[in-house]
Amino acid sequence: MPDTTDLDIDASIALRLLALRQSQSLSLAQLAERSGVSKAMISRIERAESSATAALLGRLAAALGVPLAQLLAEPSASAQPLRRRQDQEVWRDPEVGYLRRQVAPAEPPGGIELVEVEMPRRACVSYPRWSQGAYRQRLWMLEGELAVTYGEETFHLAPGDCLSFSVDRPLTYRAQGRGGCRYLLVVARAAR
Repeated sequence: MPDTTDLDIDASIALRLLALRQSQSLSLAQLAERSGVSKAMISRIERAESSATAALLGRLAAALGVPLAQLLAEPSASAQPLRRRQDQEVWRDPEVGYLRRQVAPAEPPGGIELVEVEMPRRACVSYPRWSQGAYRQRLWMLEGELAVTYGEETFHLAPGDCLSFSVDRPLTYRAQGRGGCRYLLVVARAAR
């Protein structure tokens, strides 16, 4: 049985997805065509009847042209100088166990955000390409080993390594080694 935190995040994702789709005047069919996610699945997510995976949310976010954080975390009205750990939104992928913590939301317009990610052993998450110039990322490896496939290139990261890349190519993150891994993503959005 899911805990109430899972139910709360599913309800929040449902509201954000519906609001983003409607703000772009997209029907379920149009979003389904853009994302490759079925109308039925989008409808279940919008009604909080299904817990979406990171890969599925990535496809929806890419189709909407927004960062994944816009589906997972509350927009920040103003930057606070101190954001305590217990106040940071946390989301776990129900399929692979990937854990995403919104350390600091993006500061509008075009500000950076900080995201901590923990991936269990052998976990793999893939995302499609976003539109050109959507945003750039820097990944700082904290623990474990990670392979990042960016388009046709694969980078193997160990603690302390830093990789800079955009979301203009398909991306795959794959935990390597005996244990899981943990890394920090610094996301710089393009100003709109």
